[in-house]
Amino acid sequence: MDKFNETINFLKKQGIENPEIGIVLGTGLGKLVDNIEIIKTIDYKEIPHFPISTVESHAGKLIYGLIKGKKVLAMQGRFHYYEGYSLQEVTYPIRIMKLLKIKYLLLSNAAGATNLDFKKGSLMLLDDHINFLPDNPLRGKHSDDFGPRFPDMSRPYSKLLNDKIINIAQRENIVLHEGIYAVMPGPNLETRAEYRYLRDSGADVVGMSTVPEVIVANQMNLLCAAVTVITDECDPDNLKPVSLEEILQVAGKAEQQLVKIFIALIEEL
Repeated sequence: MDKFNETINFLKKQGIENPEIGIVLGTGLGKLVDNIEIIKTIDYKEIPHFPISTVESHAGKLIYGLIKGKKVLAMQGRFHYYEGYSLQEVTYPIRIMKLLKIKYLLLSNAAGATNLDFKKGSLMLLDDHINFLPDNPLRGKHSDDFGPRFPDMSRPYSKLLNDKIINIAQRENIVLHEGIYAVMPGPNLETRAEYRYLRDSGADVVGMSTVPEVIVANQMNLLCAAVTVITDECDPDNLKPVSLEEILQVAGKAEQQLVKIFIALIEEL
């Protein structure tokens, strides 16, 4: 706990007190920050024991402020297994946010659709996930300070939060699919055969993040919800090369709807 206490003490000295909601902003999804009444911005590199974002589309800043009068702590950029970090490092900020007493965790990501009924530019609410990562953030020496050794994962995404998000999307006339997210190690995109396998396994979208954070949130009894921005369509029979620039462009266009949902949800919490 010494490392965690050092990080927490640093953040408290920076004025971060009693955040209510933690937010993780994924690839190309940093514009929610424009809607935060910012109190403090801290570069990850300044925070003791925090990893540093190495992906160009992740700003690497921790932002503390207000949305609709609620105190939020937002990660503008997350960490990934493919960057070379252990999953304990990837999920370190989630543990920190929970130890700072956040009550809810909202996550976003960009992913490709293996369900061909889902079109790029639309959103998907995560109802469940399939974990294809070769490691687990809970592997290794256990500490009861973080929760049970064998946390239940029968409903990893909060029904309370998901129901609210569904109602908001309906009210705002936003197309919101519900489905299953598969996480792969990355950083390469998948082959045609892999897309077929993922589709046949029951996955609706595939990405490279989110699941480790959700595992840790469940261990620490932290209610969480996650929304995917679908940035490409992974049709193995008509597969075309896709670039990061294209993914970011699509994410940017769909982001406005995601921001609208998150702001309305935060107001209701």
